[in-house]
Amino acid sequence: MGMLCAVSFTRHGKLYYCDPGEFSPAVGDRVLVPTDDGVEVAECVWAPQWVSEETDGFPVLAGPATDSDLERDRVLRRKKAQGKVAARRLIRDHRLPMKVVAVDHALDVNRTTIYFTAPHRVDFRALVRDLGATLAARVELRQLNARDAAKAQGGIGPCGRDLCCSTFLTDFEPVTIRMAKDQDLPLNPMRISGACGRLMCCLKYEHPLYQEFDKSAPAVGSRVSTDSGPGRVVGRSVPTDSVTVRLDADGSRCVCSRASVCGSRQEYESSAVSDGPVGG
Repeated sequence: MGMLCAVSFTRHGKLYYCDPGEFSPAVGDRVLVPTDDGVEVAECVWAPQWVSEETDGFPVLAGPATDSDLERDRVLRRKKAQGKVAARRLIRDHRLPMKVVAVDHALDVNRTTIYFTAPHRVDFRALVRDLGATLAARVELRQLNARDAAKAQGGIGPCGRDLCCSTFLTDFEPVTIRMAKDQDLPLNPMRISGACGRLMCCLKYEHPLYQEFDKSAPAVGSRVSTDSGPGRVVGRSVPTDSVTVRLDADGSRCVCSRASVCGSRQEYESSAVSDGPVGG
């Protein structure tokens, strides 16, 4: 066991988990977090708490941010804003089919990294030279695919919540149209696509629940016995772990839990009744 806290480098941005070490930051405090580009300032959004997982692999906080650290962070943010404005202007001047997604800057090595999207490969050698002269820094351009662009930009998904890729997902796993079929979703691309235009990532990590449900739940159209009498399954709901049954007696519908109508449960109860009480 150990203690972990969560920090964010931007407001409503992705959460990163850190080992607080000997410090106890409160929610809203600015702390120093070690990164690949050096120590950066972040905001604590989740106070340190005990967790059951091992915390050896998590970065350890370098301490609370001082006034000089906050001033350095303001300079860093200003450099990023200047880089984004210059990149957009020069891309327009060079008439390149590129869209700036995000800009990062490393003060220690004076390097600006510009992330962009484009429909195809772009020759940006002249753009890099002009950007280096304008920003007086070493400039790197990196092209992102649709999923990485959505992760960098962030946004709101169809569910009304922040995008999964920009909040907690760390890796992108393959998503297939078969997953949407298994979940009885409409195969309309507008309904099952995320902000990136690709199939929604939630189809992947919710799919095992539907597979497990399908293995034991009765299929639509099959006959089952319920507490209210026999009937036929006319609907299934994975989120509520239940099925909808139309009763033979009066045609009414009732919602039953999967366990109450699945074959294995009924066989177990019938065998228990036929065997009689133990030790009789």
